Amino acid sequence: MDPVTLLTVVVLAVFVGFEVVSKVSSTLHTPLMSGANAIHGIILIGAITVAGQSLNPWLLTVALIAVVLATANLVGGFVVTDRMLKMFAPRKPAGADAKDATK
Repeated sequence: MDPVTLLTVVVLAVFVGFEVVSKVSSTLHTPLMSGANAIHGIILIGAITVAGQSLNPWLLTVALIAVVLATANLVGGFVVTDRMLKMFAPRKPAGADAKDATK
């Protein structure tokens, strides 16, 4: 692929990802994080594809930056989702830890 096409793929992937994620209201952001993670995964795949196909050093640099940012966003989304799910996990009684330690 030529550099213009590869750069277009990166720009479109970033634009679509930003538009979709930014339209989520703040009250729904955490419950919908797992859906947003799927979108971030698509952006990451697009950035990896561009990085693997590019021969132009400037375009490769932009694609690698996109890979790093998309990876950070994807991992951060999974961390937030994990913390959210832990909030809804049943809690142990206060004395349960002391009883488990004596066994």
